[in-house]
Amino acid sequence: MHIPDAFMPIWQGAFYWIITLIFVALALRWAKNEMTEERIPMVAVLAAAVFALMSFNLPVSMGTSGHLVGGALVAIVLGSPFAAVFILTLVLIVQGVLFGDGGITTMGANIINMGVIGGFVGYYTFHGLMPITKNLSLSAFPAAWLACFIPAEACAVEMYFAGTFPLREGLIAMGLYHALIGIIEAVITVLALKLILNVRPDLMDDKVKVNGSKGGTS
Repeated sequence: MHIPDAFMPIWQGAFYWIITLIFVALALRWAKNEMTEERIPMVAVLAAAVFALMSFNLPVSMGTSGHLVGGALVAIVLGSPFAAVFILTLVLIVQGVLFGDGGITTMGANIINMGVIGGFVGYYTFHGLMPITKNLSLSAFPAAWLACFIPAEACAVEMYFAGTFPLREGLIAMGLYHALIGIIEAVITVLALKLILNVRPDLMDDKVKVNGSKGGTS
């Protein structure tokens, strides 16, 4: 899902960068308002976890790859999709600049896919399902799955507009792999949320703590 430089025209990369900078600015405002001393260790741990999750790349056809994302986990734990934008941006910058994983001109698209789309889809799916399921696991599982699957399909659409590969084949290749990878991400997300709620509930977003205690975590 890390789009390399050569996979997208520079003008398209610049367009995605403009959109990205707007969300990054909002994410920095979130960090300024919400990054208390108590939360800094959790932010650091989540950033390290996301970095580790993304390090396991599985090859996808047509020259790209698939991997776990972690956007839903970050957004749910910290209580904002902008938290996912903030952390995913930091991780993607480190990966792109220091490790060459993903391009620089295409980093805006990568941040949109994994940070913005992944974070917002994961956060709002989870909080939309909680009043219905009243169950942490039943809400977090589909939220994390969608937060992995939809960014992958968005990436395929971007690659189509970039002229890199056909739309149908791209949607199938990225969708199939990330539909399977998303199951792994969903399981990890549920287990991580349960662990945090049991060990350090004080670090969890207040809405999750309240809903989790009412609806159960099984």
